[in-house]
Amino acid sequence: MMTEKLTEFRIESNNIYLRLVQESDLEDYYAFLQDPQMIRLTGSQKEFTRDEIVDWIKKISLINEDRIDLIIMLKETDELLGEVVLNEIDSINRSANIRIGIQGTQHRGKGYGTEAMISMLRYGFETMKLHRIHLGVYTFNPRAIHVYEKIGFLREGIQRDAIYLDGEFHDMMIMAILEDDFRSLHGVG
Repeated sequence: MMTEKLTEFRIESNNIYLRLVQESDLEDYYAFLQDPQMIRLTGSQKEFTRDEIVDWIKKISLINEDRIDLIIMLKETDELLGEVVLNEIDSINRSANIRIGIQGTQHRGKGYGTEAMISMLRYGFETMKLHRIHLGVYTFNPRAIHVYEKIGFLREGIQRDAIYLDGEFHDMMIMAILEDDFRSLHGVG
């Protein structure tokens, strides 16, 4: 697997910028990974120790052949808002999975997640030359489903009883967007 160390990798948009996580982000990144609502909405079921997070930061501070993990930073304050990740990158079929997490209720509903998703999708389609980007979202998260549809993702199917959470099973919706759909909605930049 090829990795590339970049010290100045940055994707800018109106209110936020995306960049690689650094070891100096440990405390903020640790706090992000402990946010109970973000954990529930993303279906995370593992608690991470500081040592595990230190090791993880070392791994994702590189651009890997099969994934790119970027943290979402607020331009105005340089505050860590969350992360957006392209993973399961398949260069042969030009596809990838995308996932996002936003920390704290004070940051949700302000458009930061939409801005981060559009920035990462643009990078995936224009720079990485991907054709299809997909995601999974739990059906108990209708707000995220609405945002993804607004961005241009289409519903492709349901994975029934995909996660056991809070004493019951929940379905996961599979959604995807193709490069031509993205370009027609968001233009090229």
